[in-house]
Amino acid sequence: MGDLVGSAVDGELYFIRRSEFERIRRLNAPRAEVTALFADMARLNALYMIATAGSGHIGSSFSSMDLFSHLQLNEIDQSKGEVFFSSKGHDAPGLYAIMMAVDLLDESLIHRLRRLDGLPGHPDVGTRGIVANTGSLGMGISKAKGMILAARLKGLTTKVAVVTGDGELQEGQIWESLVSAANWKMGELTVVVDHNKIQSDYSVERTSSLGDLVAKFAAFGWHVERIDGHDTRAIEDTFARINRITDQPKVIVADTVKGKGVSFMEGTSIDSDVEMFLFHSGAPQAADYTRAAQEILDRINGRAGGLGGQTVEIEIVNRPAAAPAAGKPVGLFGAYAEALLKAAERRPELVALDADLIKDMGLIAFSEKHPERFFECGIAEQDMVSMAGGMALSGLLPVVHSFSCFLSTRPNEQIYNNATEHTKVVYVGGLSGVLPAGPGHSHQSVREISSVGGTPGLVMAAPSCPAEVGALLDWCLETHDGPSFLRMASLPAEIDWDVPAGWRPEVGKGFEIAPGTDAVLVGSGPILLAQAVKASRALAERGVGLAVVNLPWLNRVDAGWVAGLVKGRKLLVTLDDHYLEGGHGEKVMAALARAGVAVPTLNLGLSAVPPSGQPGEVLERLGLDAAGIAARVQAALA
Repeated sequence: MGDLVGSAVDGELYFIRRSEFERIRRLNAPRAEVTALFADMARLNALYMIATAGSGHIGSSFSSMDLFSHLQLNEIDQSKGEVFFSSKGHDAPGLYAIMMAVDLLDESLIHRLRRLDGLPGHPDVGTRGIVANTGSLGMGISKAKGMILAARLKGLTTKVAVVTGDGELQEGQIWESLVSAANWKMGELTVVVDHNKIQSDYSVERTSSLGDLVAKFAAFGWHVERIDGHDTRAIEDTFARINRITDQPKVIVADTVKGKGVSFMEGTSIDSDVEMFLFHSGAPQAADYTRAAQEILDRINGRAGGLGGQTVEIEIVNRPAAAPAAGKPVGLFGAYAEALLKAAERRPELVALDADLIKDMGLIAFSEKHPERFFECGIAEQDMVSMAGGMALSGLLPVVHSFSCFLSTRPNEQIYNNATEHTKVVYVGGLSGVLPAGPGHSHQSVREISSVGGTPGLVMAAPSCPAEVGALLDWCLETHDGPSFLRMASLPAEIDWDVPAGWRPEVGKGFEIAPGTDAVLVGSGPILLAQAVKASRALAERGVGLAVVNLPWLNRVDAGWVAGLVKGRKLLVTLDDHYLEGGHGEKVMAALARAGVAVPTLNLGLSAVPPSGQPGEVLERLGLDAAGIAARVQAALA
């Protein structure tokens, strides 16, 4: 049985069961007031999920909650085939909270955000009630149009509502999608822009101003309304009005506040100099959680009391103790930030471009030191890469930054086009590999070797330790005469190796980081190599010698070097933090074939879309943790 909580207590977490949402929903009270209470109850649950998971996006979930609540309670009837989804992805905890409240999701999943077999960090159709994958921005309106055209072909009348973010409007696909929706008179379509004015790093205004949104949408032939996105009565009245429009797509520009509902989390400024928003992603510290929960609880109690003296029962659980950190994890981006600054001192023509990931990509120091040489391009990867191409044609040395999942795929054609101009552009992709797995597959970059590695003249490399970062960056900038791609892991790893004394990058060749005489494992990047080193030590205790070799070159492998590596060994193991098809291992195997050497092989890596979850549990599921690697190597040798 739940409790009536008046004061939040340190060490406690709070959530509300579905039965309470259902009871409140049935109240004989004004719909707008019920919707507002419903939204605050869902805020408490979203906060609980993020705190329990240890990560998530508070700001975007809270800004869209009143809109989500109205859409789910008052607009969309799934039993009639009507569809509502969010194109943003970052608001997944908020969306899940609403879906659980109306029985579109199993409410027991409230405890399993970003956990294996739980709720992925970004929506996925493998989750009951989710109608479209999101997380990769800009696709939502296009998918909605496809659903509407399919319904028309079937002779059905449908209704589709899509929520987008305002930072998302920087993606070119958004603007492509608007034209035909108007031409095809898609009155079935309503788009709601969660205009909270702050994106991943800074304000939208500072990052890449959207200008007059109402005028822009209207110019494309859409009916446009602008409202307060937290005024549930205004939301209700606006939908009642636009639902009568049947021959024109509609868009509601909803002015919202990022982090709405918790005073110290709210980002209200749209000034171009606004400081970085602190509650975009991640879980709140314990004290911040308690303060935030108290504000939401006070408002829930106040709103419920105003509806005929109602109360809302709250479930209380103890905050789980944080697991002790294993080893001494080491990251790569501190070394990268330092190396980029040193390179900029040597090369005045070096410029850095970013796609709204200045903090994640280690670019804050560069932007402060060389503001005139730093270009924030916003969430517009194709535009950014082609701008870099123009810069390279004009004598500059551009270094282009984004997460690998977006940098290797969205502007793939633009990367190829730049390469055909025989210029030098350095692409730096973060968040590479299967970890972190919490955000889900839209952010797990496990196909960039196959998608970019065949580009003529482009060399891909993955640093495995901090000392390797600067050397590989310098090689890309100073030695290689063409484009390059640095595949950088963002999560820290237990790196207990270094580059050999006197080591210099030599294309196609690597170096040993753990000894062994029976078999040799070739891999790249710190995440899986750290697991391989642990596996090597475990096997050594069983009398099996597994050498671990770091080969940073992902699409260039020296055949003679590989032939020498396997000489006298019983097994060659390739380890891919990537899909096996088109991955690093295939390049190693091809080099071995060129050398004319035959040796038994074992290829470890991904063969299917990876799951969302905590790092350890995902690596174990994939068989890519130390225990899994050791077991498979020992079985292959046997």
